[in-house]
Amino acid sequence: MRILVTGTAGFIGAALAERLLARGDEVYGIDNHNDYYDPALKEARLARFATHPNYTHLRADLADAAAIDRAFQVFQPQRVANLAAQAGVRYSLKNPQAYVQSNVVGFVNVLEACRYGKVEHLVYASSSSVYGANRKLPFAVEDAVDHPVSLYAASKKANELMAHTYSQLYDLPTTGLRFFTVYGPWGRPDMSPILFADRIVRGESIDVFNYGNHSRDFTYVDDIVEGVIRTLDHVAQPDPTYDPLHPNPGTSSAPYRVYNIGNDQPVQLMRFIELLEQHLGRSAEKRLLPMQAGDVPDTWADVSALRRDVGYAPNTPIETGVARFAEWYRDYYRVKA
Repeated sequence: MRILVTGTAGFIGAALAERLLARGDEVYGIDNHNDYYDPALKEARLARFATHPNYTHLRADLADAAAIDRAFQVFQPQRVANLAAQAGVRYSLKNPQAYVQSNVVGFVNVLEACRYGKVEHLVYASSSSVYGANRKLPFAVEDAVDHPVSLYAASKKANELMAHTYSQLYDLPTTGLRFFTVYGPWGRPDMSPILFADRIVRGESIDVFNYGNHSRDFTYVDDIVEGVIRTLDHVAQPDPTYDPLHPNPGTSSAPYRVYNIGNDQPVQLMRFIELLEQHLGRSAEKRLLPMQAGDVPDTWADVSALRRDVGYAPNTPIETGVARFAEWYRDYYRVKA
């Protein structure tokens, strides 16, 4: 298939593009290569597949409607995976405008291009952050998500609402995937695995918020990519059982779906740090601090709907995933044993 992927210099986007190319798809990648974190890491990810004969790359911003329209007109994608976004909960407290431009304006441009390009299926990145102040665990797509605690989360909830509108008005099949704490090789330097690893190898103390009482549904990147591909291949359909008198937030009478995509096995943050220390061969002092604004104490994905509909089955234990991440980290950052 011809698949357009946004965010192909990013963590998940690069891994997805590589897998799609390996199975024989033609991939058109879009990324703006911004400097939210080290652009050299983005270039290194891209270098793994940039010269593949079935890959085309465009350096452009999703907020540039003319550039996005041209890309769709030239490539004429059958399916689209929108993974580009301004990421990060804490950064949204400092630079809210970046989230509006990328996650709201940019997403409208993608929706419009899909609408006029007659795209067969749009799969887009949502986030576990939409659960916000919810405390019922595990988080289920049937739960209401009306209490975000960061602008990043609000922008992702907005994506789901906007996608439904296009599914309803224009019969555009859309599927949103709420990612849960993705980690692994080539991960983002602003996320806890690399932040912790950096401090561990430098012998510095680690800031552990919520006094170490966090738990996260850490999900290995290969499991995530497998789920994204299965979802791309499974075009969203109207739910024949949808009842407007008792609406299910995860489905619709339109061709629209929202799923959790996680590991369904939350891990204590302190356990994750312990495994990192073990595989990096060093220990670190932990500074236990209060909860940060915009953060949530626990995440846990109910992935039963994704299992049922596409056969999603994450199978990477945290011990295996952290070992692979640590091996990549030592190699990429040239950390001596």
